[in-house]
Amino acid sequence: MISFKIKRFNEFSLSELYSVLKLRAEVFVVEQNCVYQDIDGKDEKAIHVIGYFNDEVVAYTRIFNKKDYFEEASIGRVVVAEKYRDQKWGYDLMKASIQAVEDIFGEKEITISAQQYLTKFYNSLGFVQTSEMYLEDDIPHLQMKIS
Repeated sequence: MISFKIKRFNEFSLSELYSVLKLRAEVFVVEQNCVYQDIDGKDEKAIHVIGYFNDEVVAYTRIFNKKDYFEEASIGRVVVAEKYRDQKWGYDLMKASIQAVEDIFGEKEITISAQQYLTKFYNSLGFVQTSEMYLEDDIPHLQMKIS
């Protein structure tokens, strides 16, 4: 079963930080064939939700308080290691992230910039589309919100 830890940037061990950045690069840069600046200077401000399975980092998001990224609180860099996607841990990851936003920031309204092909996934969690499609790093995205 997957378990989650919630950490501030300065609470990461070097090996945890390396594992998170490795996972993000494996999926967002290599798997999605997208050259972009993943290390964007926002990790220090974010709270990090890290999913572990057998002491391996297998899932991750970063969450922000309102006005730190969007006007509302937000969740981003949503990622599950490819070999574990059949476990449906993306749902567990997002539920843990939504709960963390509520617990840490006291916010229920959350905005995400979702890859368009994941619209049904986010709809199933209660998010609704609030923008037309736009390109972010040449990948179709939609802004979505839950409240």
